[in-house]
Amino acid sequence: MKPDVPSCYPLRKARVHEACGAGATGFAAIMAAHLSGPVLWLREGWRAETLNPVGLAAFLDPARVLVAQVRDQTEGLAVMEEALRDGAVPLVVIELGQPLDLTPGRRLQLAAKAGNSTGLCLIPEGMGSNAAETRWRCAPVFDADPGPGDSTLQSWEIIKNKSGTLGAWHVRWDWAARRLDVVPPAGE
Repeated sequence: MKPDVPSCYPLRKARVHEACGAGATGFAAIMAAHLSGPVLWLREGWRAETLNPVGLAAFLDPARVLVAQVRDQTEGLAVMEEALRDGAVPLVVIELGQPLDLTPGRRLQLAAKAGNSTGLCLIPEGMGSNAAETRWRCAPVFDADPGPGDSTLQSWEIIKNKSGTLGAWHVRWDWAARRLDVVPPAGE
């Protein structure tokens, strides 16, 4: 039996999850839209691209997004661990450029559990950690008939799930209603 989106999403609280693919940033923004309170977004300062919280306005109030630039991945993981353990921020997102070893991944899981916060690691394809609760592959889908609204059709595939089954869905963000819609593939 194929799971439905509500059984897997929003992501399980007090755990750390991973997302990869071209749609991972959108996945994180939609995850943040499901939560109340601030979102801490960690990124390495040397990266050429930047995250502009105003670009996430279709999903959530940009004032809720706290962007912190860290020196390197080690510093970012330390900040994430402390933020998760503190519990003042319901969602902590980190952009990783290198594989996450089991020990730091496990430390993040313990911190998320202690603070009852959710962590999300945006990772390059193929660089997942064994400690992650779930791993999602997110990518835009070409859609000849975009339908109502102007949201890009996305393919979300859960490729690792420690406490459930795997599955894949086509989803679209409904800008007006501020909700996630599951879109059946053509012919279904």
